[in-house]
Amino acid sequence: MAPYSLLVTRLQKVLGNGVRRYHVASILCRPAKVAMSHFEPHDYIHYELLEKNINIVRKRLNRPLTLSEKIVYGHLDDPINQEIERGTTYLRLRPDRVAMQDATAQMAMLQFISSGLPKVAVPSTIHCDHLIEAQLGGDKDLRRAKDINQEVYNFLATAGAKYGVGFWKPGSGIIHQIILENYSYPGVLLIGTDSHTPNGGGLGGICIGVGGADAVDVMAGIPWELKCPKVIGVKLTGSLSGWSSPKDVILKVAGILTVKGGTGAIVEYHGPGVDSISCTGMATICNMGAEIGATTSVFPYNHRMKKYLSKTGRTDIAKLAEEFKDHLVPDPGCHYDQVIEINLNELKPHINGPFTPDLAHPVADIGAVAEKKGWPLDIRVGLIGSCTNSSYEDMGRSAAVAKQALTHGLKCKSQFTITPGSEQIRATIERDGYAQILRDVGGIVLANACGPCIGQWDRKDIKKGEKNTIVTSYNRNFTGRNDANPETHAFVTSPEIVTALAIAGTLKFNPETDFLTGKDGKKFKLEAPDADELPRAEFDPGQDTYQHPPKDGSSQRVDVSPTSQRLQLLEPFDKWDGRDLEDLQILIKVKGKCTTDHISAAGPWLKFRGHLDNISNNLLIGAINIENGKANSVRNAVTQEFGPVPDTARYYKKNGIKWVVIGDENYGEGSSREHAALEPRHLGGRAIITKSFARIHETNLKKQGLLPLTFADPADYNKIHPVDKLTIQGLKEFAPGKPLKCIIKHPNGNQESILLNHTFNETQIEWFRAGSALNRMKELQK
Repeated sequence: MAPYSLLVTRLQKVLGNGVRRYHVASILCRPAKVAMSHFEPHDYIHYELLEKNINIVRKRLNRPLTLSEKIVYGHLDDPINQEIERGTTYLRLRPDRVAMQDATAQMAMLQFISSGLPKVAVPSTIHCDHLIEAQLGGDKDLRRAKDINQEVYNFLATAGAKYGVGFWKPGSGIIHQIILENYSYPGVLLIGTDSHTPNGGGLGGICIGVGGADAVDVMAGIPWELKCPKVIGVKLTGSLSGWSSPKDVILKVAGILTVKGGTGAIVEYHGPGVDSISCTGMATICNMGAEIGATTSVFPYNHRMKKYLSKTGRTDIAKLAEEFKDHLVPDPGCHYDQVIEINLNELKPHINGPFTPDLAHPVADIGAVAEKKGWPLDIRVGLIGSCTNSSYEDMGRSAAVAKQALTHGLKCKSQFTITPGSEQIRATIERDGYAQILRDVGGIVLANACGPCIGQWDRKDIKKGEKNTIVTSYNRNFTGRNDANPETHAFVTSPEIVTALAIAGTLKFNPETDFLTGKDGKKFKLEAPDADELPRAEFDPGQDTYQHPPKDGSSQRVDVSPTSQRLQLLEPFDKWDGRDLEDLQILIKVKGKCTTDHISAAGPWLKFRGHLDNISNNLLIGAINIENGKANSVRNAVTQEFGPVPDTARYYKKNGIKWVVIGDENYGEGSSREHAALEPRHLGGRAIITKSFARIHETNLKKQGLLPLTFADPADYNKIHPVDKLTIQGLKEFAPGKPLKCIIKHPNGNQESILLNHTFNETQIEWFRAGSALNRMKELQK
C-alpha cells in the first residue's frame, strides 16, 4: 500500500483547484458502504457503529475486551447506560439479522403473524432443510418432500413474501452452510432458530441459536435480551496435520467441558494454532460448540476468513473487515473466565459416543473400549455431511480416502451416505469429481438437507430394537436421534475417519496404524488425506433456489386452513391469575438425561411443527419416568392407571388440573426447538423444576409463560415423589433474585418446604404475568 503522504498528494491533485476542499484524512478514513449480502443491497454493514460502541464500553469498563465482548457489546441497544457484568446482568442487544429453518420457522412466522406487525424490522431468511427425508437418494427424495410438504412450503413462501423475509427453497441446502456462504461475516450478530447457528462463528461472527419467540422479538424491532455471557478461552498452539482435523478440536473440547460445561458462556478460540485451520474448519468447531451448552463460539478474523469471503463473492466485505480488523480480534491482555490449551501438534483423531457427544475417545482406543463395553464393533452405516461437516474441504478429504480404497479395488463394507451442505457444494463437488468418487466407493448422495442427522431417515437395514453401530460426521448422537432406534450406537467423528471406518467396516480399525487388504491380496495402509480447502476454480452455484421478497408484500395472501393437520393459527395463552400455584400435580419426574429430543421428538414428528395441538402428542414421550423406569408411561393421579404422557397431560387439562414436571441436570439440552416449551404450556403445564437447565430451553420456557425453576439445593430433587403435590408460593412478590417457596405435600399428609431459584429479570416476569412474551408484546403495542 502507498504511504500516507503519497496518498495525500494524489488526493490533492485529484481534488484540484476550484473544488470544495475536503479534509484529506476524512476522505481516507471514510469507509464505503458495503451490503451485508448480495440479496439485500440496501442493508449495510455498520462497522462504524460497532467501533463507536466498543470504544464506549471499553472506556467504561477500563480494561481490554475479548473478541466476544467486542461483538456483543458492540451491538448494545444502550452502550452508555447498559449494566454489564459477565454471567449476571441481562443485555439488551440489536442483532443484525435473523435466520430460520423450516421446521422452526413455521411457529416463528405464526407468532409473527399474531403480533399484527406488517413487516420484519431486520433482514430475515427462511431455509427449507429439515423436512426432506433421506430414503432413495437426492433427486427422488427432494421431489417426494416437495410433494408431501407442499402446504408447509407454500405457507412459508407466502408468509415470507408478505412480511419481507427471504425464502430459500427446498434443495437449497442446510441453513448453516447457506449462512456461511452468504450471510455471516466478521463482527455480525446473528440469531437463528436452530441450535447450530454458532456455525457462523467460523467467519468471525457471534451467531446464536434461539427459539422462535426470540426471533419474533428481533423481527419486530424489539431489543433482544441475553444474559451477559462469560467467556471461555481456548488457546490453540501448533498446527493440524495428518489424520487430525478441525472436528477433533471440538471433540476434544467436548470431552473436557462435557455437555453442560459451556452453559452461559461464549467459547472464544485464539492463539497461533488458529491459522492452521480453514474457515470452514473453524465453522465445524463452532457448530458443535452447541453440544457443550455454549451460548456460541467464535474465531478471530484472519487471512483464512478473508480467503473464504473472496471465494464466495464477498471481496468487498473482506476489504472492509481488513479496515476494521482491530475490532474483529481480541484486545491484547484480555481476560477469560476459563482457559483451555490444546496443542494441535499432539491432537489425535477422536470419535465420541455413543448416546452422548461428550464421551470422547481417541480413534486408536475405540475398538478396545467397544469390546470391553459390549458395543457392536461392526459398522452398519457410515454417514458424512450435515451442517457440521459438509464443506468442500470435508468432501475433498473424504474423497481422498475413498480414492485410495478404489485404487486397491476396495469399496465400503458398510453402507455409506453423503449429504452435501448446499446446492453450491453439491454442484461444485459434482463438477470436480468428488461426488463420483464417493459414489464409486459405494456411497449414496442424498439431498442438500439435514436428513439422517435430525432423524429424517427412512432406515430399512435394521429393525427397531436391534443393537447396531453407525458412525457419522454429525454433531449430536442422543439415543434414537438419527433413526428412532434406541439401540443404535451412534458415534461422531470427522468425515475422513467415517469414510475410512466405512471402508474397513469395523470400529477396531485405526487408519493411522492398521492395514487393509486390497483386491489383489496385498496389504496397504491409507495415507492421511489431503485436499484443497476451497475449489481452485470458482464455486459452481448450481440451481437458483432463492426467492426474494417483493418490495411491497401487503397484498400477498397467507392461507392457513382451519382443517389443516400441518398448520394451526395460534391462540393466546391465558394470563397469570395473580395467585400462587396450588396443588400442582406432578406429570412426570424425569430420570437422567432429558434433551429436547426427549421432550419433543423430531423425525416423523417434524411434519407437525406448524400445528401446536398435533405436535403436542409427542410431549415427553422419550423421557424416562423415575417411578417405573419406562419411557412414555406415567401414572394418572386421578384414575391411578399408567398411560402415555401426552394423554395424561390432556386428561389433566380437560379436568382443570394444573401440573408440573420434575427434571434432572441440564434439562432441555440439545436443539433450540421451542416446541419443547410450547407443548407443556399448551397442555396445561405451569412449571418445570430441575437441578439445572440448558440456556435456550430455559429462555423458551420463560417466553411461553412457564416457570423454569431450579432447586436451591439439588439434593431436594430426591424429596419429591411422583405421587406428591406441589404448591409454589411467593408469586405475588415475584422479583429478580428472590427465591420462591415450594411446599411438597406427601400422600400421607406430611409436608416439606424447599426453596426454588430462578433467573427471571423484570422483563421476563412481565412475560409470565401476561401469559407469554407474545402477549406482553401485544399489550405494549396497545
